[in-house]
Amino acid sequence: MPQPLILAVPKGRILADALPLMARAGIVPEAGFGDENDRRLRFRTDRDGLELIRVRAFDVATFVAHGAAHLGIVGSDVIAEFAYAELYAPVDLDIGHCRVSIAEPAGLARDDDPTQWSHVRIATKYPNLTRRHFEARGVSAECVKLNGAMELAPTLGLADRIVDLVSTGRTLKDNGLIEVEVIAEVSARLIVNRPAFKTRPEVAALVEAFRGAVA
Repeated sequence: MPQPLILAVPKGRILADALPLMARAGIVPEAGFGDENDRRLRFRTDRDGLELIRVRAFDVATFVAHGAAHLGIVGSDVIAEFAYAELYAPVDLDIGHCRVSIAEPAGLARDDDPTQWSHVRIATKYPNLTRRHFEARGVSAECVKLNGAMELAPTLGLADRIVDLVSTGRTLKDNGLIEVEVIAEVSARLIVNRPAFKTRPEVAALVEAFRGAVA
């Protein structure tokens, strides 16, 4: 009997939007999956041979790239940050819309011209994506890796600017920061492990089910 397929789904902001989409694709999790207070990480579904794991967004890409999960739902920001060769992203799920942006203190932004930057010190959880962006512009980027509380970095002197995920911009405003440039528009994607996609027909069937759910 083949091992069950594993679909990795992120905790946090994408989960609420992903649940109705999964239902349209014919995947209904067992009770508790949508409850962030349920501490289990692995769940059954009503679809034979398919189980879900609920992990951090950045870990979704790693689980799928290394074959521990066969499919996943994750933001295009995470895909771009890791750039795993083993990942294939066949479906834009049209949920989780936001952007990866550069922000700086309002006082600095008043007289700042991003086109004149030659060297920047950036606090971000996207060091790879950030470096590639600035390298393409011929700007030297020194990246300080943080996993959260990015908005504190400029006020405490850790970095002049930040690169972070922005939705409404409220958090930036509340911390005295201004969005000065968008690096990438983001939406959630269905990702699959390339070897699994080639060797397990059920993976391709799920890809088509998600395509139908989005359509």
